[in-house]
Amino acid sequence: MSFQALLFYALSALLLTGAGLVVSVRNPVHAALSLVLCFFASAGLWLLLEAEFLAITLVLVYVGAVMVLFLFVVMMLDINVTRMREGFIRFLPLGTVVAVLSAAFMILVVSGPYFGLEAMPAPPAKAADYSNTAELGRQLYTTYVYPFEIAAVVLLVAIVAAITLTLRRRPNTRFQEPSLQVQVRRADRVRLVSMSAEERK
Repeated sequence: MSFQALLFYALSALLLTGAGLVVSVRNPVHAALSLVLCFFASAGLWLLLEAEFLAITLVLVYVGAVMVLFLFVVMMLDINVTRMREGFIRFLPLGTVVAVLSAAFMILVVSGPYFGLEAMPAPPAKAADYSNTAELGRQLYTTYVYPFEIAAVVLLVAIVAAITLTLRRRPNTRFQEPSLQVQVRRADRVRLVSMSAEERK
């Protein structure tokens, strides 16, 4: 077995371990840190596929921005872990069945004639000036332009929905109305008082 295959199996085992910890640990901060481990293992798998741009993007965007935001939100919220774990044992059998079925389907798909490790030839050597970033952009904006646009619309709808769900009117909260602020005149706020000068004795 080659070193590349050993590294693939090691990163895959690390990825599966981190994914298992994400859904099984009791502390939400530990779950978020386990998700960071999953992202690093996925970036290593992207590097094995010679997709350096995707690997660096995964680390910079998800680990450097999204997971930091997750950690801030988790640590700022007062999450009742005990109440969160009340239904864990109750739904464990159903979750186990779903996990086993998902794993079986993935194994059946990936171990087929097109995705099997034995059927996959080694990728051909690229030229020294080859840029996988340019190739990724070419494929993304030509072959997969419609799925890319659909994904952008779905993300936009998700952002608007998240803002709508979290936007609440609280009676004791002060807020500004720009439409009223721009209608204010100087005479409404400032009064000029003319006073005669007094002579100091």
